[in-house]
Amino acid sequence: CDYCAPPGAERVLASKLKDNFRPTLIKTTCTGRIDPTFILDAFAKGADGVMVVGDRPGLCHFVRGNYKAMRNVLLLRNTLAQLGIEPSRLRAEWITAEPPKFLSSLNEFVDEVTQLGPVRAN
Repeated sequence: CDYCAPPGAERVLASKLKDNFRPTLIKTTCTGRIDPTFILDAFAKGADGVMVVGDRPGLCHFVRGNYKAMRNVLLLRNTLAQLGIEPSRLRAEWITAEPPKFLSSLNEFVDEVTQLGPVRAN
């Protein structure tokens, strides 16, 4: 969301992430506004992992947006499993403008997705 991504996130990502990983950062006003089909579409277009980053519970500027996003991520993880895609390829992190935590969470996720290899859906 616009409120939890650290300032200059694109620059931080370009300079601090692992060399073999090139993320696409998509900002939104609130994680609660992310349509689940956008995430499914990312996997359909070749993404090996999707990470949703929003404000910590109780700190959403739009009150309940992060709770809606949490519910959507849980439902989508079940959907991914039904499609033969490892649910761990979709992660949600609740970080409120914490650049070090943002970066470490993203690097950890990159490691996990790299170990899984490319998506091989059934």
